[in-house]
Amino acid sequence: MNEVKRLLSFVRRAVDDYKMIDDGDRIAVGVSGGKDSLALLCALARLRLFYPKKFEVVAITVDMGFEGSDYSPIRQFCESLNVEYIIEKTEIAKIIFDVRKESNPCSLCAKMRRGSLHAAAVDAGCNKVALGHHYDDAVETFMMNLFFEGRIGCFSPRSYLSNRKITLIRPLIYAQEKDVRYFARRQELPVLTSLCPEDHATERENMKKLLHTLERENEGLRHRIFHAMCKSEVDGFALHGRYPDAGKIPENE
Repeated sequence: MNEVKRLLSFVRRAVDDYKMIDDGDRIAVGVSGGKDSLALLCALARLRLFYPKKFEVVAITVDMGFEGSDYSPIRQFCESLNVEYIIEKTEIAKIIFDVRKESNPCSLCAKMRRGSLHAAAVDAGCNKVALGHHYDDAVETFMMNLFFEGRIGCFSPRSYLSNRKITLIRPLIYAQEKDVRYFARRQELPVLTSLCPEDHATERENMKKLLHTLERENEGLRHRIFHAMCKSEVDGFALHGRYPDAGKIPENE
C-alpha cells in the first residue's frame, strides 16, 4: 500500500466513524505551512474526488505577520490540487511580541489564530473547518491536560461552535505522526519553516519527548492511552463499543 492510500485510509475511516462530512459541505482547511496541515489538505482534496458525499475544499492560511513570510509555494500547491487559497493577513506577531511582549505567548497566539481562522472561514462561506491534529497530538493533549491542569480532557474529533455556526473536524486523528511525516516526504509537500521564535520551545514538545522516553520501555503506550480515551468516552472520542486500533489499517482496507 503506498503512502497516499495509507493516509486516505486513515482519513476516510475517521471521517466515517465520527460523521465529519455531509453532502454540500464547504470545508476550510487551516493551512499553517507545516506537514500536518498540508497532508490534510492533500488528503481531503483527493477524498472529494470519490467520497459518496459531495463537498468542497478551501485552504486558508492565517498570516501572522512575521517578516519574510512567503506563501507562494502553498499557493502553487493549491493550484495543483484545484483548491481555492485564501491568506488572512493579521498582526498577531506584532501584538504578541512587540506590543504585549508576552513571556508565554503560545496560549494567546493559538487563541488569536483560531479566531482569525474561524472568521475567515465564515467569510468564505464555509460551514466546517478541518484542522491537522493527528493521533499523536490527541495523546499528547490528553497527557498535557492531565499533567498541567489536573483534568481528564482532549480536543474533540468533531465539535460545533455555536457562536460562529461552524463545525470543527479533525480527519487525521487515526494517523500517527510518522505516517504524516512519511507522506509529506514522499509527496514532496511544500513544508514551510516556522518563523515563530517560540517554535520547538513549548510544553507540547516536552510532552512529546516524555512520551517517546516512556514508550521505549512500555511498547504500545500511545495506543493504550488512545484506547482509554475512546473507552472512557473522553470529549467525543466514544464510538459506542467500537474502539479503533489507531495508527493501524484494518485488514480489509
